[in-house]
Amino acid sequence: MQTRLVLILLMSLYFNQIKAQSSSLDSLLNNYEFKKAWRLIDDSVLDSTQINYQLFKYYTQKKVLDSAYYFYYKIDTLNLNAFEKANYFYNYGKLEAANNQEDQALLLFKKAQEKFELLDETELVNEITFELYASLNSQRSFEYPKEVYLNRFLAKALELQNYEQLGNGYLEKAVNVMNPHQPDSIAHYFSRADQYAELSGNKWLLSRLAATKGVYHSEITTELDSAEYYFNLENEILSTRTLNYRALYNYMNKANVARKRGDVEQAINYLLIADSIPHDLYRKNNKIFLYSLLAYDYETLGNIEEALKYTQLSVIYRDSVNVASQNTNLTKFKASERELDVLKESQKSARNKNIAYGLGGSLLLSSIIAFLVYRNTKRKQRIAEQEKEIEVQKTEKLLKDQELNTIDAMIAGQEKERQRLASDLHDSVGATLSAAKMQFEHLKKNRGKLQNEEEIYERTKDLLEEAYTEVRSMAHAKNSGVIAKNGLLPAVTKLAKNASATGKLSIEVQDYGLEQRLEGSLEIAVFRIIQELVTNIIKHADASEASISLTQHDDSINVVVEDNGRGFIPGNLTKGEGMGLGSIEKRVEHMEGQIEVDSTPGKGSSIIIDIPL
Repeated sequence: MQTRLVLILLMSLYFNQIKAQSSSLDSLLNNYEFKKAWRLIDDSVLDSTQINYQLFKYYTQKKVLDSAYYFYYKIDTLNLNAFEKANYFYNYGKLEAANNQEDQALLLFKKAQEKFELLDETELVNEITFELYASLNSQRSFEYPKEVYLNRFLAKALELQNYEQLGNGYLEKAVNVMNPHQPDSIAHYFSRADQYAELSGNKWLLSRLAATKGVYHSEITTELDSAEYYFNLENEILSTRTLNYRALYNYMNKANVARKRGDVEQAINYLLIADSIPHDLYRKNNKIFLYSLLAYDYETLGNIEEALKYTQLSVIYRDSVNVASQNTNLTKFKASERELDVLKESQKSARNKNIAYGLGGSLLLSSIIAFLVYRNTKRKQRIAEQEKEIEVQKTEKLLKDQELNTIDAMIAGQEKERQRLASDLHDSVGATLSAAKMQFEHLKKNRGKLQNEEEIYERTKDLLEEAYTEVRSMAHAKNSGVIAKNGLLPAVTKLAKNASATGKLSIEVQDYGLEQRLEGSLEIAVFRIIQELVTNIIKHADASEASISLTQHDDSINVVVEDNGRGFIPGNLTKGEGMGLGSIEKRVEHMEGQIEVDSTPGKGSSIIIDIPL
């Protein structure tokens, strides 16, 4: 008994030593103390897999590609636990993305996501959703549903109340619409990003948000004072945390503002400060860009000697990047060859063992087969008799079930028809009459003051005629004509046009991948949901702008409806008359879909719906 206790104590001390040394290795690498790290490795009880795994993670994080690939190929994945293996694929995906191998990165990210899902690591799963979006976005291809990944990322982040992820997602939304023609949308997304960044308190996110606003004002609005304000704010945030590569970009952005003001000497001063900042992430590429800017600014001042000096430095770093890229590919090639040789030896050894085991087991297998054949014959006879009895019972049950199903189908059909008629009256006629009512109120308030009064009367008349036609169509048991004839997208476009007729509300419709018609009942169901959401915006939101986004991909259709109205607190909604948000949630649930509601009082609403095809 005492011997056993001593063994347990020794094993506990051994594993604690491994854990302590693994933590120390991480600390030494992160602080660039490479000599101490190698000394620890030489004296370590850590196995080679753990050492290679730690070094692979470290060099991947620092984007030192050739070293990261070298240690990646030395890892024996059989010695990794489930979490380490998932993290291994995640880091390998980051490595391939940094090496511009986006297709391979996408496959690795998906594999890592599957493994983290099995481990119930929900936040890491959603973090990888953002990586998938970023990989697709970097390809600049419109054939992939990039926006779907971003919307799913935001919906899950909202569910998890992960403020850092929400801030990153809305900042990415702002970047996607960053042009002079959508100032309201940019302001809306910046506002959301501000809200969640402050709640998260994450310095990296706050600095990135300030930098993005600075770039927006320097490049899009050309408001240089505002740009300088945000770059100074970023610098102030960075002073509270060591983010050297962010500080480098901050001074390069400040130099750009100074250059736009015509103060080239100040721009050079900022660039020289940037050059003095030590950093490791993307160091060579940053130097290439930095030195090319210095060469340009010195040439502008007529200082040809300095311009030539920095041009040469830029070329030197560009050549070194090309050499490093070649070394990375060579490392991958050599490591692949080495793995192939090991695999061949392993297969040869396994083949010899299999031959020996096969000869030894053939006699035993023959005896077992003879015994199993006899038992199987007897078992089949018993099964045949039982199957006859079961077949008779099934026939009797089937006749009874058919009789009951006929009665149930008649009752369900009648009830379904009544519900469909009530829903159609509310959704179709109700939405059309709501738009007509809004136009009448507009005419009533501005009687005699409108230049296009006659045109508005005509539009109102058209809406009433459309409502009459819809009621008449329902009386003849017809589906929604505009959907049956033209499809979902034209119907939604017409709905947005009618709702925007008074000029008080502007609704934009965006579509991705809707090249083919959907199944008829699905198109009608999706249209009714959008119709109800637009009616809610008209009645309750007091919004000036709204957008409807439709995205179709292989296995689902995604609907996003957003407005800049008064917003609400989703949990505080009360049940009123008619069919509102609760009805929409029931419809989506009936179609086995998912709905996420994101709304804040005074800051508008976002409804995200995913429906499987």
